[in-house]
Amino acid sequence: MAAHRRSRQRPVGGTTARAAVTVVLAGTATAAGFDGAAHAAPRPAPAGADVDRLYREAEVATEKYNGAKERADSARERLRDLQDETARAQARLNKAREALGAVAAAQYRAGGLDPALRLMLSDDPDAYLDGAALAERAGSRHHAELGRVRAQLREIEKLRGAARVEVKTLTTRRAELGRHRRTITEKLSAARQALSRMSPEERAGITGGTGRAARSAGGTARYTALSLSQAPNARAAQAVAYAHQKLGSPYVWGATGPDAFDCSGLVLAAYRSAGVSLPRTTYAQIDAGRRVSRSELLPGDLVFFYSGISHVGLYIGNGQMIHAPNPSAPVRVAPVDQMPFAGATRVV
Repeated sequence: MAAHRRSRQRPVGGTTARAAVTVVLAGTATAAGFDGAAHAAPRPAPAGADVDRLYREAEVATEKYNGAKERADSARERLRDLQDETARAQARLNKAREALGAVAAAQYRAGGLDPALRLMLSDDPDAYLDGAALAERAGSRHHAELGRVRAQLREIEKLRGAARVEVKTLTTRRAELGRHRRTITEKLSAARQALSRMSPEERAGITGGTGRAARSAGGTARYTALSLSQAPNARAAQAVAYAHQKLGSPYVWGATGPDAFDCSGLVLAAYRSAGVSLPRTTYAQIDAGRRVSRSELLPGDLVFFYSGISHVGLYIGNGQMIHAPNPSAPVRVAPVDQMPFAGATRVV
């Protein structure tokens, strides 16, 4: 019985135990292997995916920056106009008060200064307005002049109030610009770091080679002739010709040419060369013309990508476009099906 018990216990402490330990260790190793695969094995492929994601996020922030800059520029322009108008109104007021002063001097020489005129010539506008009732009792000879001064003071105050509103708006827009600028800088810095950890072959798969390669890979001369012959009108043809001339130009976020571009800046500059004004951002450009389906595309059409309409290119025919991809690649020819298609617009 003892021998039997020993023979039953020996496998537990020996072969069976070793097998159990082996299974446990194998399971641990397998789990570690799977865990490592989840974090390490995909690293080369996700590196490229991460770079693409970071560039897309930077591009979304770039378009938001472009929109905020457009609004800030408008606020700055409105503020400048208000300041100019205020200065003109002040000049008119000064002229009117000088006229009242001349009248007052004449009246003084004639035997004294009317109390209403003394109030009107006060340097305190509030006192002037508080005395409006007295001003209205001034003689008929001076009534028109006093009315003009009163209206001009009110006009100046209204202009100054509007200017204060625009100053606040401009301050808000500048803060918005700063937020988007920081986001862009952070995303692009992270993308550069990810690229630096990749092999030359992996980087080439993302960047697509040099500017010279970007010029030749798409068969520029062939597409130029095709684009110009199929463009719906002369302005679309001019936009396409401009984009062809800019192949190899660097991508710089916020740039609209003539030597560097972001994606919406390139199509804006292309149509600007044809005398057509486009909005600054992708999400406004898609509404700048007539929507067309993918099957209807003609050279010169704007083609948009991603659900947020964060990227745009200029269609040149044969399923190809010219676009400014991201900071890792210059302006180049690329297939339209390279990115998720979101829509197209025919500008003219």
